[in-house]
Amino acid sequence: MMFCWLLIAVFVSSLLLTYVLRCYALANSLIDIPNLRSSHAAPTPRGGGVAIVVSFLLALPVLHYLDLIDLSTVIGLFGAGVLVASLGFADDHGHIAAKWRLVGHFVAAGWALFWLGGGAQISIFGLLLDLRGFMVVLFAVFLVWMLNLYNFMDGIDGLASIEAITVCLSGCLVYWLSGYQELIWVVLILAASVAGFLCWNFPPARIFMGDAGSGFLGLIIGLLAIIAAAKEPELLWCWLIVLGVFIVDATWTLMRRLLRGDKVYEAHRSHAYQYASRKYGSHKAVVYAVLAINLLWLAPLSVAVGVGLIPGVAALIIAYIPLVVIACKFKAGVLESVS
Repeated sequence: MMFCWLLIAVFVSSLLLTYVLRCYALANSLIDIPNLRSSHAAPTPRGGGVAIVVSFLLALPVLHYLDLIDLSTVIGLFGAGVLVASLGFADDHGHIAAKWRLVGHFVAAGWALFWLGGGAQISIFGLLLDLRGFMVVLFAVFLVWMLNLYNFMDGIDGLASIEAITVCLSGCLVYWLSGYQELIWVVLILAASVAGFLCWNFPPARIFMGDAGSGFLGLIIGLLAIIAAAKEPELLWCWLIVLGVFIVDATWTLMRRLLRGDKVYEAHRSHAYQYASRKYGSHKAVVYAVLAINLLWLAPLSVAVGVGLIPGVAALIIAYIPLVVIACKFKAGVLESVS
C-alpha cells in the first residue's frame, strides 16, 4: 500500500513540476526555436525533463526506507543521475563542448558501475562471459551509448516518453512472469515519473524534455538493464530487445553518418523516425507506431526470453531484423538535402 501511494506521489510531482518548469522556461526564454534541422514548427519551451529527474531521484531514498532497494543501488543511481542531468541542464542553458560532456558521461557511468559491483555477466546461448575488467569497460561504453542515443532519439513530441514507459512496463511484465518481482519497484517509479511529464509532452508537446531529461533516461534505463543482468544474465537480452526501436534507429543512423565522414555530434534530421514523421506529417502517428511495435512485437519476444522459451541472442536477432528493414525503408542515416 505504501508503494502505491509513492507511485501516485511520483506521478503527481512530475506532473506539477513539469508545469512549473514550463513557466520557468517561458519566463527565462528557454525556448526551442525551429530551424532547418528541427522536427517541430512552433517555438516550444524546453527543459521539462528535469521533472522526471527530480521525481525519480527523490523517490529512491523512500524505496530504500521501504526496504525495496539496497543503499548501494540508491547511491549509484542517484550520483550518476545527478551528474548526467546537471550536464544536460547546463547544456540546455548554454553550451558544453562535446568532449567534456563525454568525459562527464563516462565518469557518471564509472560511478554507477562502482556502486553496482562493476556490472554483470553476459549469457550467450547459456555460456556465461565474465571477463571482469573487460566487462566493466563494455558496460561503461554501453551506458554512454544509451545516454547519447536517447538524446538523439528525443526529436519529436512524446517519442522518448512513450519509449521509456513502454520499455519499463515491458520489463516489469518480464520480471513478474519470470519470478524476479523484487526488480519491479524502481522500474515502476521511473515509468510513473515519465508518465507525469508525458501529460505535457504528448503531441502536440507543450514542453520538450531537453538534454537533462533525455540523457538521464538513457543512463537510468541502461543501469536498470545492468541491475537485471546481475540477477539473471539472460534478462539483459530482454532489455536490449524492448529497446530495439531506439537502439536500431540510433545505431544504424550513426554508422551511416560515420562511414560518410559526417561530424556525428552535429544536429541532423536523418533518423528513421524523423523521416517517418515528415513523410506522414505527424509526430503522433510515429509515436503510435513505436507504441505498437514495442507492445505487440518486442514485449512478447522479451517475455519469451524471460520465461526461458527462446535464447536471448536468438530472440534479439529475430526482433531486430524487421527493425533494420524499417530503418532502411525510412532512409535512416541517409543525408537529407536541405534547401
